[in-house]
Amino acid sequence: MRVKKVINNNILCVVDDKGSEMIVTGKGLGFQRKIGERVNPSLFEKTYHMENKAEQRKLRELCQQIPIEHLRLTQDLIEHIKTQISAPLNESLLITLADHISFAIKRKENGVEFTNPLEGAIMSYYPAEYRLGHYCLRMIQKETRTNLNPSEAAFIALHIVNAELNTSMSVMYDITQLIKGTLEVVEYFYQKSFDRESLDFNRFVVHLRYFAQRLFQALPGVSGCYDPEFQDMIASSCRQHYKCAQCVGEYIKNTYQKDISAEELIYLTIHLKRINLAGK
Repeated sequence: MRVKKVINNNILCVVDDKGSEMIVTGKGLGFQRKIGERVNPSLFEKTYHMENKAEQRKLRELCQQIPIEHLRLTQDLIEHIKTQISAPLNESLLITLADHISFAIKRKENGVEFTNPLEGAIMSYYPAEYRLGHYCLRMIQKETRTNLNPSEAAFIALHIVNAELNTSMSVMYDITQLIKGTLEVVEYFYQKSFDRESLDFNRFVVHLRYFAQRLFQALPGVSGCYDPEFQDMIASSCRQHYKCAQCVGEYIKNTYQKDISAEELIYLTIHLKRINLAGK
């Protein structure tokens, strides 16, 4: 390994013979090192590497801005998260979550705390990730003796969901707001409330999560899944649910200036029928 950059006495940015860059740590590893100097990998205690070159650059910059202990803690947290989440996680989670955790700890030390206005929605829509957020808070307290605001669990949960959906945090907020607004439209239409602990509710939220992702990221929709005759049959036989789906479409059009395709309306109608809120 050759030294590309000395970050501090304990952290180096190195490249291998194939030009692959990584961040390595070790006690005194960077002391009096020079760029281009070769380093024995047996001296490395921890290695951090991103497949994406842009993300690797962000990681290098982050290591110059936050304590390495926060990066190490975040990596341990992500290893646990991976055992609890079946979906693959975008590798950028290490950067975004480490940055968030380190900043939250610094804010706490300075007496500044944030609350998350979407915490209730996040707890309902992403329960597994929200529980993991609280797990992270417990581990942060154990390792750093810093008691972060419980509301931070919701922020951490969004970072996890963001890594699952492979999107940006700004889009993640839009997705969460769209889910919240859609549920309000549906409950108002049927004049019934969801049992937020039910399997039906969980299924519907999962559908809305991926529907919103397709909408905001312009991903391929469900076009081609249903032929026109089938769509007409669903619209005719499930009139009430189809009308509710149209109301959701109007809400999205008015709020986000985005149109829902005929296929997406049918898909939404089928899910509305499945949850059977009208019959509860």
